[in-house]
Amino acid sequence: MDEEQVVADLHSRWVFGWERNEGDAPFEFRRIFDEFYDFSSPDVRLYDDFDPEQRVATTAAGYGSIWEPAFHLMVSAHHAVDDGPHVVTGHDLAASTLTFVARITMPDVTTDIRTTTSLVWRRTPDGWRIVREHNSTKVLPAGALAGVLSAQEAP
Repeated sequence: MDEEQVVADLHSRWVFGWERNEGDAPFEFRRIFDEFYDFSSPDVRLYDDFDPEQRVATTAAGYGSIWEPAFHLMVSAHHAVDDGPHVVTGHDLAASTLTFVARITMPDVTTDIRTTTSLVWRRTPDGWRIVREHNSTKVLPAGALAGVLSAQEAP
């Protein structure tokens, strides 16, 4: 398998790491994403504008601490890849871009989103790991993803 395909597969699997079903075990960022993020790099920068505080994490563990509280409250999160991944690779760095849609269900509200995610991967002795992340999210009109996600997710 060529390096572009390896990174494309990683990015696609990364999306579904965020998947949640009602009754799942508690969300543990490190357990779920250990194979994706570089937890030892001193120069990580991770950002997602869906974070209400729009924080930039400088460690993978710090990024996890942004998302764990919300995911502990979440009823479900269901995703579908809308476009990509599109990948370019070099010797030690690769970049991938992917657009996904998701339906996020909290106890009091359901939100449909479309997110474009750009990841920079560094080759490590353990394989490709994320060292940069930028996600840009648009909240969609209620029910916009009806028919896109599984029938159980229809409003």
